[in-house]
Amino acid sequence: MVVRCMASADEGPPAGPGPVSSVDAWGTAQVADDAAAVIAGDGTVMGWTRGAEALLGYPAAEVVGRSSALLLGGPPDLRRTAAVADHCRGGAGWSGQVALRARDGRPVDADLRVSGSFLVAGREGFLVSGRERTRRWTVRGSVLDGFLTRSPVGMAVLDPQLRYLWLNDTLERFGGVPREQRLGRRPNEVLPGELAATTERLMRQVLVTGAPITDYEYLGWSWSDPHRRRAYSSSFFPLADAEENRIGIGYMVLDVTDRWNARRLLALVNEAGASIGSTLDVQRTAQELADFAVPRFADYVYVDLLDTALGDDRAGLLMSGGENGGRLLLRRTAMRSVREGCPEAAVRIGETVDFVLPSHDERFLVDGDPVLLPMLDPDSPPWAVEQPVRASRIREFGLHSLISVPMRARETVLGLTTFMRSRNPVPFDEDDVAPARELVARAAVCVDNARRYTREHTAALVLQQSLLPRTLRGGTALDVASSYLPADAKDGVGGDWFDVIPLSGARVGLVIGDVVGHGINAAATMGRLRTAVQTLADMDLPPDELLARLDDLVLRLSEEETSGERADRGGTTVLGATCLYAVYDPTTRCCTMARAGHPPPVLLTPDGTVSFPALPAGPPLGLGGLPFEAREVELPEGSLLGLYTDGLVEGADKDIEHGMDRLRHALARPGLGLEELCSAVVAELLPAPQPDDIALLLARTHALSPDQLASWDVPLDPAAVGTIRSDVARRLEEWGLTELTMTTELIVSELVTNAIRYASGPVRLRLLLQSALICEVSDASNTSPRLRHARTTDEGGRGLFLVAQLSRRWGTRYTPQGKIIWAEQNLP
Repeated sequence: MVVRCMASADEGPPAGPGPVSSVDAWGTAQVADDAAAVIAGDGTVMGWTRGAEALLGYPAAEVVGRSSALLLGGPPDLRRTAAVADHCRGGAGWSGQVALRARDGRPVDADLRVSGSFLVAGREGFLVSGRERTRRWTVRGSVLDGFLTRSPVGMAVLDPQLRYLWLNDTLERFGGVPREQRLGRRPNEVLPGELAATTERLMRQVLVTGAPITDYEYLGWSWSDPHRRRAYSSSFFPLADAEENRIGIGYMVLDVTDRWNARRLLALVNEAGASIGSTLDVQRTAQELADFAVPRFADYVYVDLLDTALGDDRAGLLMSGGENGGRLLLRRTAMRSVREGCPEAAVRIGETVDFVLPSHDERFLVDGDPVLLPMLDPDSPPWAVEQPVRASRIREFGLHSLISVPMRARETVLGLTTFMRSRNPVPFDEDDVAPARELVARAAVCVDNARRYTREHTAALVLQQSLLPRTLRGGTALDVASSYLPADAKDGVGGDWFDVIPLSGARVGLVIGDVVGHGINAAATMGRLRTAVQTLADMDLPPDELLARLDDLVLRLSEEETSGERADRGGTTVLGATCLYAVYDPTTRCCTMARAGHPPPVLLTPDGTVSFPALPAGPPLGLGGLPFEAREVELPEGSLLGLYTDGLVEGADKDIEHGMDRLRHALARPGLGLEELCSAVVAELLPAPQPDDIALLLARTHALSPDQLASWDVPLDPAAVGTIRSDVARRLEEWGLTELTMTTELIVSELVTNAIRYASGPVRLRLLLQSALICEVSDASNTSPRLRHARTTDEGGRGLFLVAQLSRRWGTRYTPQGKIIWAEQNLP
């Protein structure tokens, strides 16, 4: 980095590696390279960069104005210095290696470049730049040997006749065949039959074609573990000499049993999801589990359930006494065998069962793990003495292996499922426990769903309370209150319903609906529609489109329920429904509303004016083929929006216009809190029992203040991401949210980078401070991003995964201009 040069009359910028833009009064040169200095013709240091300070440790104040000789690692070579200076005066520049000494005495070998000479403030100067030489790491033979022998990948080299020439320790351990018994022999002499034949066939293919074969997966066993099936991934490639003659085969193998088991488990669970739980019938679900598992997983399966799971809340909760010795009673609910009629069964369907596995008690059902018995011995005392009938069946039908899994769901004990093998000679092992557990867990959830469905259909009041929202969450955008009165207190269930749904971007959805009819059928339909609205609202659909989707659902439900077998069973036929859906945005104070045959909302503004916004009525749900239309209304802060069902305004005289006028006057009373006002309105309009259900939902609006909102237009330049991160960090500091700075910067970086890279402009970033910190990035593209799980070797694909991990929830909503990707974080 330092070369002593003589004076010259040459003038102008250097022809070397980079120009000097300026030299300030303190001698600190601003240059483009990492380490650079300006040296005068007499060897004095004229300029010094921060890169040079980082390389040698000298600050500019200690170097500028002094001789550059103090930087050399030894005495200066004046002859060499003069030759270099003369060469550079010709404008050609010079590069080479020079030994330097750092401020702490540490030697530094540097690659230097010297520019042609030029004038600086009337003095001849040379720009000298460079960096420290890096040492190359060399692999010694011992290191390479250790790499090959200790690698977790099995490796071998075979000659053209497929005889082993070399193998590492890993392959020896995989195969269970000592090295000395392999060397000089072919695979078919040391490996199991089918595996050896396949291996040799692939090796010959590689020798003939010269094309490698990679990641060939197969199942098999080895001499090291002959009782357990394992999965391997093998690769074969040709070995060639300098003349490209094929002189052998390279062979690599990796144990991928865990990966194969994971894929097998995933496939099994996916198939089970389509086969188990097709109905809300407990016995049918249990039978679907047994049918699914035989023969793909076991040869004989039986499902024993507690009577509580079968719908009897009184039975099965107590231990049976007397001759059963205080053991818990279950009931055989389903079974399936590869043999016709399940001759292995000691108990038939419908009969009680007091059997638990030997050496286990009833606590096994409550908190026990699956039990694996790889080998069954019917002559052992626990079987032969305690269960002689089952022991004889085990012996007669060759049942040799068993897995028994407790059925539990939502902290509820349901029963026990047992898998057994007989014709399949491979015993169950530890790898089979996870699939068995997953199958039973999925079936247990379905059984529990069916159990709950049956129980709740017998308790109308409990159903009504569970289907209506227990709490209403308007966030900081809305204060909400509600009132619901069923028409028939004896049934306790009606078809009126409402909900408050937090949406992305600090928005809140308000929905109210009315299903024709009363009782359990109307309540079941109401529950379906409410769930559908929550799902559709979570997709951030505009109100008119949401009602159109809901209309399609009602049509489909009506067709299903009124046709065929379900109609014969008295299904919950959808006769019709009305609905009103509104979305309030506190950032704009705009409320977008659409209705499907429902009464219009009522609006009380802060000045005391009560009105009914004119919304297109729209057809009731279930007619189909007719459009819905949305309207946008700007609400002053503090406005009161009321949604209600027709039962509130219909009255005994059935005059809805008169009822709406009474509602107008009831809402106009001042000085009441929201809950008090809601109760007072219902009491005034319905002083006596009414023939129809009523629901009233009141919401008082709040606006998001400007100091809770920040937005930036983002240039379509990747370099803009850093600026945006800085702006976001400053805004979070202003909001007192420095604890969220790092995670928010990461979320912003990923979302903005994705928008710049994959979408089209304009791109805009918005931060909202409400009950959560909300980050939104909008662009003009309609393509939705997809969360994927990148593999270990992938260079990208982790952006949205990071966003999902760092935020409490995230998603995409579409706008007329494109889309918005948003993410929410909890406030500290």
